[in-house]
Amino acid sequence: MSESTFTAAHTASDLEEGLALTPKFDANGLVTCVTTDAGSGEVLMVAHMNAEALARTIATGEAWYFSRSRGTLWKKGETSGHAQRVLEMRVDCDQDAILIKVEQSGGACHTGRRSCFYRTVQLGKPGPVVLELREERVFDPKSVYKDS
Repeated sequence: MSESTFTAAHTASDLEEGLALTPKFDANGLVTCVTTDAGSGEVLMVAHMNAEALARTIATGEAWYFSRSRGTLWKKGETSGHAQRVLEMRVDCDQDAILIKVEQSGGACHTGRRSCFYRTVQLGKPGPVVLELREERVFDPKSVYKDS
């Protein structure tokens, strides 16, 4: 596979107005990636990409990420079969965040839900902050992830 290479922007104008993809990776070599459903716009997940994950996503049209907890590259759906086909990729104004719009097969969340954002925070109520479950499981994670 041909890997994309990224260069650094030389000026703020290059970064904000230029046409070269010059991602601003953090100190750990990562950039935040927000993943949405291409049809509905629903936010499915937020993850991180290193240069290799970003390059593979661009080259293959399939979502690749970098797992901070495992310290490894991973292709979405490799274990679960719930892959993400990337239909559009955008970069924010200062190129430190990526947005991908995907066609999601199955659930996006390892908990078995369509989205990782399946709970809401109760606002403006006194007392302890309470979460409300807003989404049921669409698959059984124990049957998909054998070591869960």
